[in-house]
Amino acid sequence: MFRNFKAYRPLQVARFVKTLFKGNLHIEGIGTFEFDGGKILMPNQGTKKMLLVMSEVNQHIRQLSMMPA
Repeated sequence: MFRNFKAYRPLQVARFVKTLFKGNLHIEGIGTFEFDGGKILMPNQGTKKMLLVMSEVNQHIRQLSMMPA
């Protein structure tokens, strides 16, 4: 599954990744990411901004996983 986000909203991206578990996404102005196992993977040609986004989104995913249903 591929999704294009027009704006970077970490919680929205985290919910998408956690729900679909595997696929690709693109965030306008930041870049394209691959995710698997419910986490964003390290980009091959990542910039510092991409690494910060990956870290922030994965942190939100961990927080969502700890919340009771």
